[in-house]
Amino acid sequence: MTDLPADPTLDEIRAALAPAIARHAAFDGWRAAVLPMAAGDIGVDADVAALAFPGGAMEMIDAWFAHIDARMLDALPPQALAAMSIRQKITALVEARLMLLSRDREALRRAMAVLAMPTNVVRAGKLGWRAADVMWRAAGDTSTDYNHYSKRASLGALYATTLLAFVDDESEGHADTRAFLARRIDGVMRFEKTKARLLGSGDGERLSLSRFIGRLRYPVI
Repeated sequence: MTDLPADPTLDEIRAALAPAIARHAAFDGWRAAVLPMAAGDIGVDADVAALAFPGGAMEMIDAWFAHIDARMLDALPPQALAAMSIRQKITALVEARLMLLSRDREALRRAMAVLAMPTNVVRAGKLGWRAADVMWRAAGDTSTDYNHYSKRASLGALYATTLLAFVDDESEGHADTRAFLARRIDGVMRFEKTKARLLGSGDGERLSLSRFIGRLRYPVI
């Protein structure tokens, strides 16, 4: 059961159903059949649950990812991030997402298969962009020029490749995924510091994540 208001809106119902749907999707896939099961878990009428997700699998996945966004922000409020560097903030935010997804890793695997379908590529790209945007805003980014777009595209790419490693990671505490993430960041950091020295810019120690992560060239999922 969940604490829904007495007369919830469809948006509130979608948000409440999202984690319950993911639990069932791990076993039954992102299909309409999981809706009545999830509805029963939280005490919502099955017909109302169906009404909340007229778009099928993609709407259910969208709602679940929005739930992960919200839980990530709850886990890392501004005061928890305030003393961190930009690199530390982004790393902490990505790792918080992995922790939240770890309970439903099979649901994530099935969701990624749905997102990879040719008919869903555009929607998948938008969801990846939204995840990156939420993380950058939580990290305090206020850029409005081209950096606003390059930061989100690059972080979305990094997050996507990290998820690919994560779904097959059987190491304790997903240590291999965390190491993968650190290597991707550290490798580009070393490149940018070397380039800064060669160019004589003198700012190698002040490199921001937006600069070094922008060197990654992976497709966004």
